[in-house]
Amino acid sequence: FAAQRHVLTYMEDAVSQLLENREDTSQYGIARFFTEYFNSVRQGTHILFREFSFVQATPHNRASFLRTFWRCFRTVGKNGGKYLLTAQEYHCLLQLLCPDFPMELTQKAARIVLMDDAMDCLMSFSDFLFAFQIQFYYSEFLESVAVIYQDLLAGKNPNTVIVPTSSSGQHRQRQPSNDCSPLDGVEASLFYQCLESLCDRSKYSCPPSALVKEMLSSAQRLTFYGFLMALAKDQGINRALGALPDKGDLFLDPAMDQELEKLIAQVSGLSVSGPTSSSGDTANLPVRNSSRINSPWKPLYHRRKMDAESEGSNEETDSSEN
Repeated sequence: FAAQRHVLTYMEDAVSQLLENREDTSQYGIARFFTEYFNSVRQGTHILFREFSFVQATPHNRASFLRTFWRCFRTVGKNGGKYLLTAQEYHCLLQLLCPDFPMELTQKAARIVLMDDAMDCLMSFSDFLFAFQIQFYYSEFLESVAVIYQDLLAGKNPNTVIVPTSSSGQHRQRQPSNDCSPLDGVEASLFYQCLESLCDRSKYSCPPSALVKEMLSSAQRLTFYGFLMALAKDQGINRALGALPDKGDLFLDPAMDQELEKLIAQVSGLSVSGPTSSSGDTANLPVRNSSRINSPWKPLYHRRKMDAESEGSNEETDSSEN
C-alpha cells in the first residue's frame, strides 16, 4: 500500500520542507506542520508553486496539477470559446502554477490538437486541456507508444512470440501482413496487441486497456497523432483518470464559483467600509481566509530570504551614506 500510494515520496518531501523551514515551523510545532502538509496532499493543493520534479513525481501529484490548472483558468474557455490561445500562452499559464514547467510538454500537447500543424495556431481551452491531460499524465506511456508505432511503421513487430516447440528457445517475430505507409498509419488490431503487452509490463500509469480496445475496435488503421487525439477525446478514459469533469461540465465548478463570490463580496465590503473609524473598530473589515494556509512553509521561506536580502541592501546604503 505504501509503495502504491507513494507514501515514502511524501514523507521525504515533508521532512525536507520541515528542515528547510525549521525556523518558521518552530512557532507552529512539528505536529501541526505534518497535519497541514498531509491535509494539503489530500486536498491537492500541495503542488502549487512547486518545482516540476515534484509536480510530476506521483500520479496523485499529476492529477492534482491538472485539476488545479482547470479550476484556475477555466474562465479562459467561457463565453463560447471566445478566448483562443497559442501554445506559448498556455505555457505561460502553466508556469504561473509551476515556474519551471518544461515547454516541451506544452508543445507535445499542442501537437495533439494541431496534428503537427504550425505551433503558433490558436487553440480552445477545452481542446488544449484534454490533450494536455493525456500528454502530462501518461507521458512515459506515450513515449513507449511512439517507439512501438515507429517500429510497426518500419515493418517490425515489437511483440516477440516464443515458439513452444523450439528446443533452442529462439524467438521469432510475426511479420505484418502488409507494408505500412506513414499516411495510412498502422493496423489497429496489431497496434492494440502491442499496447496491451505494454500496459501489462509497464510500471508507469497507462490508460485502461479495455477502454483502449473499445476505442480502437471500429478502426482499421490509425496514425500516431490520430491515436493521441482519440485518447484525448475519449470520455471513458477521462473518467477513469478522474482529474477533470466531462467536457459538458468543464466550465461548471459550483464550489469555485462560491469561493469567487465570497471573495468578490469581501472586496466589495472592503471598498464600501473604507478606512477604519476613529474608535479603532475593525469589526466591519472582511476576514481574509488564505487559501494557501495548508501549505504556508514555502512562501514563508521565500519571504525570509527576501527580508535577508533587503537587510543586506540597507546596510550597503547606510555604509555609503557614512
